[in-house]
Amino acid sequence: MKPRVLVTRHVYPAAIGILQEHFAVDYQDGHGVMDAATLARRLQHAQGVVCQLTDPLGAEVIGSAPALRVIATIAVGHDNIDVPAATARRIVVTNTPGVLTEATADLTWALLLATARRLPAAERFLRAGEWRRWDVDLLCGADVQGRTLGVVGFGRIGQAVARRALGFGMRVLYADPEPAPEALAQELRAQHVPLDLLLQQSDFVSLHVPLRESTRHLIGVAQLCRMKRTAFLINTSRGPVVDEPALVAALEEGLLAGAGLDVFEHEPRVHPGLLELPNVVLLPHVGSAVTSVRSLMCALAARDCVAVLRGERPQHPVNPEVLG
Repeated sequence: MKPRVLVTRHVYPAAIGILQEHFAVDYQDGHGVMDAATLARRLQHAQGVVCQLTDPLGAEVIGSAPALRVIATIAVGHDNIDVPAATARRIVVTNTPGVLTEATADLTWALLLATARRLPAAERFLRAGEWRRWDVDLLCGADVQGRTLGVVGFGRIGQAVARRALGFGMRVLYADPEPAPEALAQELRAQHVPLDLLLQQSDFVSLHVPLRESTRHLIGVAQLCRMKRTAFLINTSRGPVVDEPALVAALEEGLLAGAGLDVFEHEPRVHPGLLELPNVVLLPHVGSAVTSVRSLMCALAARDCVAVLRGERPQHPVNPEVLG
C-alpha cells in the first residue's frame, strides 16, 4: 500500500502531480482552513502532510498522528508548527526558503514607496473625484532617496532589501545577532549596529526576522518611542513581531509618520485602529504572491515530502537533527 499524504488546502497543480507519482494523496482542494480537530482526524493514517502557514499543527495534533514522518510547509516561517514536538517524535519539518526572497524584497520596497509617497491615499483621492486642480502641497509625502534604511534581521530577505537600497543612494544600517561577512557588508554598504541605534537613526525601519519567542513584540512601546517622528515602519516578516496596539497608539499620537504592513498579529483579523488610520498601507500577506514563486514553493514542499518518505535527505529541513 502506498504511503498516504494529506495536502491541507488548495495548491498549484505541479505539487499534486509530484506527490501522486509516489503516494495516495488526500487533497483538500479548497481555500477553507481545517481546525485542529479536523486536521487531527485527517492525519490519523497519514505518513506526510503538505501544509500552509494557517494550519494549526500544534503538539496535540502532531501527537494524534501516529504514522506521521514529515511535515512540509509551503512557507519560510513555521511558527504554526510545534517543531520541538515534531522533533521529539522524529518527524522531519521542512520549509521553502530561497525561492521567495526576491519577491518578498520587491513587495517590501513597494510598501516602503507606497507609504512614503502616500500612493493609496492619492489613488483614493482621485477615484473619489476629489482631484480638481494641481496644488503645490497636494498629497506631498516623504523623501526616500538618500535617506537611512534600517534593516532588522539580515538574512536572505533583509540582504535583498538592502541591495535594492543601493539604487536609492540610501545609508543602510542593519541589526542582527550575527554580523554579516565583511565582504557582504561592504558590497551592500551596510553597517552593523545595535537595534536601539538603528531605531534612533533610521528614516525607514524594515522588519525581516523570523517569529520566535525572542522576536515576539520585538517592536513595542519602548522601541517605537525611540524612532523618529518622521520615520516609517515596514513589516513583511510576521505580524506578532510588532505589538499592534502599541503601533496604533504611536501612529495616533504622531510618534511615527506612517507604517506599511503586509502581516498582522492575529491574521486574518486586522486591528481596527489600523484600518482607521490614513497614514498606514495595509496588504493581506502577499509578500510572496507571484504566480511563479508560489508554484515553486508548492513544488518544493512536495519534493521534500517525497524525499523524506523515500528515505532521502530533503532540501530544506527545519530540524535537521532528526535526520542524523
